[in-house]
Amino acid sequence: MKNMNQMMKQVKKMQEQMLKAQEELGNKTVEGTAGGGVVSVTVNGHKKVLGVVIKPEAVDPDDVEMLQDLILTAVNDAISKADEMANQDMGRFTSGMNIPGLF
Repeated sequence: MKNMNQMMKQVKKMQEQMLKAQEELGNKTVEGTAGGGVVSVTVNGHKKVLGVVIKPEAVDPDDVEMLQDLILTAVNDAISKADEMANQDMGRFTSGMNIPGLF
């Protein structure tokens, strides 16, 4: 019984650490870019888009599709980087565990 109580304390501590790490992801940001940096998108660790920057040279009224593609590419790049960041931060808690759908 003593071992079970000790294990439950460790699980609770790990849960608290995981919650704190998830909260901290909201304060961390990554930037995705496209077109050599003419379009950049900033997202936080919760994959919330915080900002979009489009340099004037990216804007061509005759080629709106190109700008749309650049924005899409930059957003996807930023989200991919946010996933990597979250996996690194949360991986310390889940390494060695095979829990489907956790992260």
